[in-house]
Amino acid sequence: MYHLKTPLAIGLITIFLLQFDPANAQKAKENLNVVFIGNSITHGSGLPDPHTQAPPVIAAQKLRELKHIGTVQFSNVGKSGSTTLDWLPENHKLFLTAEKAAGLYASDEGATLLFSIVLGTNDSAIKGPHGAPVSPEDYRGNLLKIANRLLEEYPKCKIIFQYPTWYSENTYNTSKYLKEGLDRLQSYFPEIDAVVKSYEISRPHTVFSGNKKVFAYFKKHPDLFQNEKGQQGIFNLHPNPEGAAQLGAFWAKAIYKAMDSAK
Repeated sequence: MYHLKTPLAIGLITIFLLQFDPANAQKAKENLNVVFIGNSITHGSGLPDPHTQAPPVIAAQKLRELKHIGTVQFSNVGKSGSTTLDWLPENHKLFLTAEKAAGLYASDEGATLLFSIVLGTNDSAIKGPHGAPVSPEDYRGNLLKIANRLLEEYPKCKIIFQYPTWYSENTYNTSKYLKEGLDRLQSYFPEIDAVVKSYEISRPHTVFSGNKKVFAYFKKHPDLFQNEKGQQGIFNLHPNPEGAAQLGAFWAKAIYKAMDSAK
């Protein structure tokens, strides 16, 4: 029988303590069910195969590769041409698709339900999309209405408002955007920040913002966009496959960061 002060005994005790030390214990993996709400960019418009190339698909793939993330299920309910007005719960239109998607995960208590929302591109247009142009104040109010209803129906859910991407100043298809629209789009960013901040006290660790660098990144890389013919020449609005992959990676990192800070 070994005395407690022998080297072997001390070694065994050290190993035992390390195994049960919380600081050394392996973190449990987080399972996620993500509902992606957005417009044509979220949907994957113009991509050869949106079912495999759209940003939500890539985001889910990237999340599965990250440490401490377990299973990742997702639904892409992005709708082309949609604005924040189209997603308002009281309109009983697109919000129903988000509810239907979330309903698929309602019984899954082993995973966190998360809504990744990116809206604003169509809101910023000079004319064309429903309600455009949407003022910064109304944009903020619409985001609050969407978030409030989601939190009311799914109290344990998390919400992340991703920042919209850049588009070229000559963007003009069936809807008119141009420089005025691009300037308006950037005026929405402080409103996203204000929405997130408003929940810090009432619902801490529940509502988050995405990566602010996404706009500047895509502005510096027009090669990540499809070249689309418009009424003022070739414009850039929708990401190409490489751009969609980059955008999905941005979303994945933002979601991962949000989940980590929510613990």
